[in-house]
Amino acid sequence: MADLRTRYLGLDLRNPVVASAGPLSQSVAGVRRLAEGGAGAVVLYSLFEEQLRHEAARDVLLEELHEESFAESLSYFPTVPTGSSGLSTHYVRLVEQASAAVDVPVIASLNGSTVGSWADIARQLQDAGAAAIEVNVYLIPGDVTIAGTVVEDRHLEIVERVKAAVSVPVSVKLSPYFSAFGSFARRLVDAGADGLVLFNRWIQPQIDSEALSVVSGVELSSPTESRLPQTWIAALRGRVSASLAGSTGVDSPDDVVRYLLAGADVVMTTSALIRRGEGYTADLIAGLDAWLDRKGCADVNAARGLLAVPAEADADGYGRAGYVSALEKAKSRYGRLD
Repeated sequence: MADLRTRYLGLDLRNPVVASAGPLSQSVAGVRRLAEGGAGAVVLYSLFEEQLRHEAARDVLLEELHEESFAESLSYFPTVPTGSSGLSTHYVRLVEQASAAVDVPVIASLNGSTVGSWADIARQLQDAGAAAIEVNVYLIPGDVTIAGTVVEDRHLEIVERVKAAVSVPVSVKLSPYFSAFGSFARRLVDAGADGLVLFNRWIQPQIDSEALSVVSGVELSSPTESRLPQTWIAALRGRVSASLAGSTGVDSPDDVVRYLLAGADVVMTTSALIRRGEGYTADLIAGLDAWLDRKGCADVNAARGLLAVPAEADADGYGRAGYVSALEKAKSRYGRLD
């Protein structure tokens, strides 16, 4: 059996397969099942900026209203049940209890798009036992007048504030939609990011042409979605000092292997575990181990980054060459010779 031990964000993991933020990590029991299934670390479900704003507004409102209006006021904030001590308190308690319940790192996840009060809650999560903080910056600049530099600066400010508030590692989960992603990734690392999680999945609504409506929803990821993050991980490997996590499109052991060959330190998945159960992590790990044995690799480090963009390569030219080669193959395969 190969040595699967891995370092991610400076943390020691028993293997590189990590359960990413999602519905399976909403409870202590869920975190325990993920850990027992073999996950090297568990990222808790995300605490959303909007939830914290609702909670803060609720507290202000309750202070201003008379006691007889208490029950009515709660109805304005249905995300916080009557008698609850608050979502943030619940989340902090989950971090504390989950960290004590399992022997793998538990990573807290914060999801937002504005600077807000992330520093305060991040510090609480650290104190509760979070091994690291994953900042999920889900920012869709719908205002067409906002310049790209404003969007980038907001990401950087969020990272800087969270990093200044905690001593545990901070990773950033973000989208690929920046004009020069590689340069921006380096700026995030310079701002303090200890890790980059590639990539966030944009929730893309469907247009119902019969009902004349826009339908929102979430579909589980598919393996084809892994190509973009793998491409950028291969480009960034050795060019940034931060840990690299591959996320999206992981469905089989081969997907795990591909991410590692590109240069990922860890590979994150939720969709595969939702489809097949928390114990499927063991199958992903067994498949990785079998591949390493077949290729004569004594440990996972022997395979990591084997297919990353070579350090001495002209990265622009390397990418362009791949593009031209792919189109030539497409012409040969699909073209007609009349």
